[in-house]
Amino acid sequence: MAIVTCGNADIWAWIQNLPPPTQWMKDSMSTCICSSNTSLATLSLNITRNTSTQSLSFAIFANFNLPVTLWISKPVYISTSSNLLSDDNTIYNLISNFIQDVLKYGPTKQTHPFILPKFNPSPNLKDIFNVSFLTLVFLVCIYEAPTDLRYNCLKSLKDMLSTSQSREASKQLIRLLGSKTEEQWMRCLNLAITNWKMELKAANRILKGPSPLYSHGFSTSGLWKVQLYCPIITMEVENTNGSADERLAFSLNYHHLEGVMQLNCKTILREKWIEVMVNIDNIRLDVIRLVSEKILNDRGAGAAEKHFPSRISLQVTPASQADILSVSVSKSSENPKKEIEIEKTIEGSFEPLNKVGVQVSAGETTTTVFKPWKFEETAKGDSGGLNWFLHDSGNGREVFSSKPSPMKLFQPKAWFKHRYSSAYRPFTRQGGVIFAGDQYAETVCWKVDKSAIGKKTMEWELAGCIGLTYWPNKYRTFYNETRRAEFRETLQLTLM
Repeated sequence: MAIVTCGNADIWAWIQNLPPPTQWMKDSMSTCICSSNTSLATLSLNITRNTSTQSLSFAIFANFNLPVTLWISKPVYISTSSNLLSDDNTIYNLISNFIQDVLKYGPTKQTHPFILPKFNPSPNLKDIFNVSFLTLVFLVCIYEAPTDLRYNCLKSLKDMLSTSQSREASKQLIRLLGSKTEEQWMRCLNLAITNWKMELKAANRILKGPSPLYSHGFSTSGLWKVQLYCPIITMEVENTNGSADERLAFSLNYHHLEGVMQLNCKTILREKWIEVMVNIDNIRLDVIRLVSEKILNDRGAGAAEKHFPSRISLQVTPASQADILSVSVSKSSENPKKEIEIEKTIEGSFEPLNKVGVQVSAGETTTTVFKPWKFEETAKGDSGGLNWFLHDSGNGREVFSSKPSPMKLFQPKAWFKHRYSSAYRPFTRQGGVIFAGDQYAETVCWKVDKSAIGKKTMEWELAGCIGLTYWPNKYRTFYNETRRAEFRETLQLTLM
């Protein structure tokens, strides 16, 4: 079989340029997707014609001296007299096949077959086709490819999936899948990335995954929404203390972050300017396991040993600031409450020689009451900020930037012990957080010059930094660490 130049990220174009199957000189056509730099082995795509059933099959194989099939598609029935991707039904069936087989690598079994919603052909269909196929190749390479082929091919696939074109196509594909399948898709991908990173760690190799944090955002009437996902193992370490044993490291690494940032936005026409008002609808963060609870109990330290959110910082900035007059926030800075108790005692005593001595002592105790989560609004330049900081209710120190004392780690009633079951927990029972508009309804407001009214839309940037911390829960260890991940999305707001 003839092999073309390796590093073929545009599989769509290669297929489109193939002659109709009836004109093939052989029963199969192939192209190299990527190759190993240390051997002659390649990872390739092969299309085989079956004239008796008028169908084609697609296969990914490792091309050594003898090809080793790693994946094969369901039969694709087409009109053999036309080009392969000229029929919408063929494209739909192929993309469905790619997605179904990606989902098979997920942490949970599919109870219902995946059905891809019907979609209209668009100029972006080529990119969606390519990114769904390359994602499948990425997972097949992690789980099925021989070791001497895997490392260099994964580096090449990582580069293909990291381009701006691929990242934009991934966002379009995610929207096409729907919210439930989106979660399954991202858990499949992040589990694969975690397995890959664990393999690299075991081999003392360091290589970033396709994306430290994956996010996609959309704008609609009155709402901005950003969805984000990030494997814990790819997050940047902010600080750490000690070293995690093998079981604890397994539990901590086989989780990933899922988040939703929803902001309400509206415009109000005033006499001399336009007011753009943004406030919180819902901020939700969860740390979700990527393998079953049984695996975490058998190989790790249990499902309860995982990171928890400790800081969330969002910054909203207009992309074009020429029309911005000012920015203001609606919440004043607040100090923690203090309760002061004064206790006085009088002691009297009789001393020799008829002398009476009276001793008076006065004592004062001060109690500081901290909310676990402190919320602050900030304004700097033309940017508005929304920030949440988790504090240790014992000493009032910020969790993200501090370390617990070793003695506190073993106190059975410390607030971070049994943190997902205590009535005073600062998290949901699943270990996440929800900040809703009922408590955080404060607004960041921009005054915009009226000259901007003629512009149809105005672009805004939502940037965020998420901090996750691990302190021991039930496991007996001194280990603790804090990690962080950042995202940046561009959103639109229609002016009046």
